[in-house]
Amino acid sequence: MAFFLEALFGGLMTGMLYSLVALGFVLIFKASGVFNFAQGAMVLFAALAMARFAEWLPQWTGIDNPWFANIGAFVIAGLIMFVVAWFIERLVLRHLVNQEGATLLMATLGITYFLEGVGQTVFGSEIYSIHIGMPKDPVFLLESVFEGGVLVNKEDLIAALIAAVLVALLTLFFQKTGTGRALRAVADDHQAAQSIGIPLSRIWVIVWTVAGVVALVAGMIWGSKLGVQFSLATVALRALPVVILGGLTSVPGAIIGGLIIGVGEKLSEVYLGPYVGGGIEIWFAYVLALVFLLFRPQGLFGEKIIDRV
Repeated sequence: MAFFLEALFGGLMTGMLYSLVALGFVLIFKASGVFNFAQGAMVLFAALAMARFAEWLPQWTGIDNPWFANIGAFVIAGLIMFVVAWFIERLVLRHLVNQEGATLLMATLGITYFLEGVGQTVFGSEIYSIHIGMPKDPVFLLESVFEGGVLVNKEDLIAALIAAVLVALLTLFFQKTGTGRALRAVADDHQAAQSIGIPLSRIWVIVWTVAGVVALVAGMIWGSKLGVQFSLATVALRALPVVILGGLTSVPGAIIGGLIIGVGEKLSEVYLGPYVGGGIEIWFAYVLALVFLLFRPQGLFGEKIIDRV
């Protein structure tokens, strides 16, 4: 039982990190109808900015304090993501209002390569570290219940808690604020939202900034675990099945989908992997997403679209 709980907890914590990346897809799609293929590049770009400014700030200011470096780097990286959002709206989205989905998708692919190229030019292409003080030692829980207890990684636990808090704040933002309701209105119909006075350009800057901050938190956590390198952009590919499973328009769906896939990957690898030679964790999420595309393409919580002729 303890072994099962270890795999279950590990899957839940990994699933929360998947959910964090998937949120970037959901936020932008809800507000603009754009499937943002650049989300992985945003995670990488934000992580690179934080890692490098955490190195540069002590050199520039002479203050050799890790908390000062990390907080300052986080703030600067957040401001950079705001500038990125403003440029994306000003130079790309403003000229593509009400265009076909394929056109918008190609635009986000262009943004992907632009961010990766600029990131490499400005911040370098080495492997960098992010040290935010999260303990990496494992801890034993429920020792009074199970002999030896349940082994849990402290870093994964703290990362999952950070992701959960951010998800809760975003849910409140969408449901309880006027800006959140305006974002939902823009997602339903761009022209109708404009006709009642909702400024489309401002809304898009806000949602891309929020997605940028989500990418920054995701990049900070993944960078702390894996190091900041250009393969970090592929983390977004692991979040695609989460979006398909939960639904492209559902914030709760991104959470539930991430948890299901995280747990499914871990349990299938632990219990089925030995019988098939391993590797289930690599393809499990994509097979599950394929099943949903065949039988429920809108996902668990996505909106079913009916076109009437």
